[in-house]
Amino acid sequence: MESVEAAMKKNLSENKAQLKYSGKVMRHWYWCVLLTVFLLALTAGVLYINTLAGCVVGGFTVLIFLSLLLLELFYRPRVLAELMDFSHRFSGIEKELLKEFSAPYALVQTDGRMLWMNDSMCALTGRHASYHKNVSGLFPQLRIAGFPAEEQERTQEIDYNERKYRVEMKKISLDGMLDGLEGVEPASPGSHIIALYFSDITELVRYNRENYEQQPVVGLLYMDNYDEVMDSVEDVRRSMLEALVDRRITKYISSMGGLIKKLEKDKYLLVENRRGLEMMQEDRFSVLEDVKTVNIGNTISMTVSIGLSVCNGDYTQNYEAGRGAIEMALARGGDQAVVKDGARMTFFGGKTQRVERNTRVRARVKAQALRELISSHERVIAMGHKITDIDSLGACLGVCRAAQQAGKPAHIVLGELNSNIRPWLDILESGDAHDEKRFLTHEQAIEMTNNSTVVVVVDTNRPSMTECEELLYLTKSIVVLDHHRQGEEKVENASLSYIEPSASSACEMIAEILQYYDDNVRLKQGEADCIYAGIIVDTNNFVAKTGMRTFEAAAFLRSNGADMTRVRKAFRNDMNSYKARAEAVRHAEAFMGCYAISVCPAEGLESPTVVGAQAANELLNIVGVKASFVLTEFNNKIYISARAIDEVNVHIIMEHFGGGGHINIAGAQLEGVDLEEARTRLKEVLTQMTKEGEI
Repeated sequence: MESVEAAMKKNLSENKAQLKYSGKVMRHWYWCVLLTVFLLALTAGVLYINTLAGCVVGGFTVLIFLSLLLLELFYRPRVLAELMDFSHRFSGIEKELLKEFSAPYALVQTDGRMLWMNDSMCALTGRHASYHKNVSGLFPQLRIAGFPAEEQERTQEIDYNERKYRVEMKKISLDGMLDGLEGVEPASPGSHIIALYFSDITELVRYNRENYEQQPVVGLLYMDNYDEVMDSVEDVRRSMLEALVDRRITKYISSMGGLIKKLEKDKYLLVENRRGLEMMQEDRFSVLEDVKTVNIGNTISMTVSIGLSVCNGDYTQNYEAGRGAIEMALARGGDQAVVKDGARMTFFGGKTQRVERNTRVRARVKAQALRELISSHERVIAMGHKITDIDSLGACLGVCRAAQQAGKPAHIVLGELNSNIRPWLDILESGDAHDEKRFLTHEQAIEMTNNSTVVVVVDTNRPSMTECEELLYLTKSIVVLDHHRQGEEKVENASLSYIEPSASSACEMIAEILQYYDDNVRLKQGEADCIYAGIIVDTNNFVAKTGMRTFEAAAFLRSNGADMTRVRKAFRNDMNSYKARAEAVRHAEAFMGCYAISVCPAEGLESPTVVGAQAANELLNIVGVKASFVLTEFNNKIYISARAIDEVNVHIIMEHFGGGGHINIAGAQLEGVDLEEARTRLKEVLTQMTKEGEI
């Protein structure tokens, strides 16, 4: 090293004329010149005042100037040599530090060829520093397509030798860089290389995973039909049945690492962590089916509902969210689990039809609450869902009759009329139920709605599906009456919500409410016909979803003048609709041997979605068909009508497409796809759900 320094100094001393300061080092010489100029000015001023003093100061100025000049001429080569020596030493130290850096580091060309790697990278890969093959040969997850564009950074996580690494990639320009990197020369202006920096994050990922798995999960478990099941078994066996069910529930939760505490005879509190929740989700909450197998003579199987929440908050916040989840599970008919993760809800189970309750206590309470709400406001506006059907129209007519019974004006919001309800409007206009002021357009309803108005939503519980969603934001008094299962989207802050999935139709619900609303309620003939027709349609002529209360509602309507002959005549189809329905049935495809899939032609039909629903009902009459799906293209959307008898839950199938409904009757709407794409997606969902055991 000494010989190198001596040679460097000798070379500098022999080439003094070729060396000069530059950059920031040059600034010290500028200050020397400025100081000399200042001293000369000072000398001139002192000479002007006193000659002797000026000569003394001038002498010192000359002495200082000569000293600076001597320093510049004599020490400049030595100073430059020292600076270059320091730079050389520093560069060597920097290179050595990078080579011995504890983190793996490498340089690659933009085509992926390895250029250089430090000792840690050599130890990680087991390759020598002279390895110059493609980086993807060592790390298959690092591809050229994943390299950063321009001069920016990009991060990627990879797995290597059972460890996880975070790779920070940076594109570095070679323009202006010092030469000296062996084997690398800028091929052209704008050339780049990629610097790869590896960080071992295996432990960090493990700790993050452990922290994630320990997040608190709080929920509730309810026995849906505790009283009905206990009433179906002998007294001496009730305690045994309760003990067996309790044992299966407790054993299941404990096997998932959770804690369960019984609050009441049919209610439990659950405390779990996210790891246990993931195990339950992978298991698809098998306890739902396991509890149903308990039978010691009971004629009704026990079903349970579970609501769990993990909201990254404390236990109190999770408990409140868990209450919302269990309410959602019950509103959807029970026999299912609802997991609320932040704002997202996931549903499991719900394969069986909700058992109809014999008691009418709930209907009576809701009827009285509705009467009090209507009596305290000035007017009532009822609306159903878009593309109004007879069930929606009939329920709206029942709401209007209830409002008029309380002496309040009532109106129904209707959008574009369709062939499905036009015959019934003709019946209303020609009969004793005619009222010109009863029906409103969207604009009229918006102008009339304020905080003194009660807006009643029937036959849907989704704001986006209502006839005029704007009305929901113009008043604080909202009532929801629906028989569909509730989904993630719901009407917020409803003053009264009555969602009963066990009911056959919205018309059945409103007929039941009217019986408890007022003893003197009398429906007009046309109104009774429409409400009766709504029950007929949704039960497929009292075949599907028909219970004891359905017939009781029908009997009430018959006593109010509903006539089967008039209803049957109103249901007759025109020739085009009949032919389209026959075409849909004729071209049906048997998918997986048990699902009938077909397309309903929409050309020449005013309401093709109604014809599609009728075709789906017809397909269920074929032997071996568990569920039918009819696709109809209408108004740039694809409508899917799904039907089943008792073997398949079409509601959870339609939820995959953003739709819903009932276990046996459901539907969905698709936008931005054609019929073939919709058919393909339907087949994919059926295949996946069958494979995963959801259906």
